[in-house]
Amino acid sequence: MDQTPDEHVRFFKRLFLTIVLTPFLVAIWMTVVDSYRRRGKRSRPFPTVEPETVDLGTHDGSVTVYTYGQDLYDAMLAAIDSAREEIFFETYIWKADEVGDVFKRALVNAAERGVRVHVIYDVFANLVVSPRFKKFPSNIQVLRFPIYTAGWRMLDFRHYGRDHRKILTVDEQVAFVGGYNIGGEYATQWRDTHVAVTGPAVRELRRAFADFWNLHRRNRLRPSAQALTVAPPENWDLPVRVVRNVPRLMMFPIRSMYLDVIDRAGERIWLTQAYFLPDQDFVDALVLAARRGVDVRLLVPLKSNHIVTDWISRGYYSQMLDAGIRILRYQGAMVHAKTATVDGRWTTVGTANIDRLSLSGNYEINLEIVDDELAALMERIFAVDESNSLALSSEEWEARDLHRKFTEYVLAPLRPLL
Repeated sequence: MDQTPDEHVRFFKRLFLTIVLTPFLVAIWMTVVDSYRRRGKRSRPFPTVEPETVDLGTHDGSVTVYTYGQDLYDAMLAAIDSAREEIFFETYIWKADEVGDVFKRALVNAAERGVRVHVIYDVFANLVVSPRFKKFPSNIQVLRFPIYTAGWRMLDFRHYGRDHRKILTVDEQVAFVGGYNIGGEYATQWRDTHVAVTGPAVRELRRAFADFWNLHRRNRLRPSAQALTVAPPENWDLPVRVVRNVPRLMMFPIRSMYLDVIDRAGERIWLTQAYFLPDQDFVDALVLAARRGVDVRLLVPLKSNHIVTDWISRGYYSQMLDAGIRILRYQGAMVHAKTATVDGRWTTVGTANIDRLSLSGNYEINLEIVDDELAALMERIFAVDESNSLALSSEEWEARDLHRKFTEYVLAPLRPLL
């Protein structure tokens, strides 16, 4: 029987909805199943490197690299306990567990002894955290970065993006930045990278905190909350450069930083990424580097805490492997670091993943450091991580099961959203 025009319309509507909804439904199903399978599982022990400090020079300060959460937390808490004037503390996730409570009490104690304490955290990232935990005494200034900031300007994309940064500065003496959130799981079960800096870089990280605070403090804080001011830099020619993504101001220099240094690379590019979801131009830059003889290595989790991200990221593997890029899959634990080192001279450590959300959506912050000794240390750390990784060969990748190829194909439309 011939179909009527209305039946044709209904058919195409159903077909369209099926095509659009299928990737989302598959993603939800995979997430639920993976969450069930992970219940009660702990990461296996993984190799770590003891905290090591690199001196940048008499007037340029130092950089200490942390690759194990408990070591980092001990150093951060010691710095908070030593504070006498000011603490700026900003985090994305702040769990209400034993570790989270230790940090909260340390900040409260600092405020009680007269230290000016300012805190920023992302509301969306902490939706499941108890409201009671998120209450602070009045002597601590708190900016809760809201879930939605656009108001009636729903099409103004400058007002979207999460605060994905992790910063601690204390008394203009020391500052911490990197991939670690605050929580017991991260202390011992995740492999991440954070740095502590001294010298002029501390002021630049204080400025980054103050600029975010001042940009968002209106209508978010008590009327008594004052704008924060940070003195201008004494020297613009610093070995440590703070690179910030600021969606509100349409500033996204971290992606440009990566593309520029990949283009400059002549010997090696070693990347460690928790979530690798680049755009095609970024992949092309890595492929071109590999084809001109650069040793390009990408270290990612064998299984991350976001299974859908894992599957979607594989969409670029074929062209990367064909170009000679080594893909290393970290096993036994979640690697959450966002680092890179190039040609034994250049290093970046920070909060930005190589994905759309980090490079063109969220508030992020990375350090860019040109120093041979630090780059050598980062290469040693990479080598230790590589020893705990499985290399992916082109033969293994091409021989994967048909259902895996089909799942990657179904999820591919979600790539621009992550």
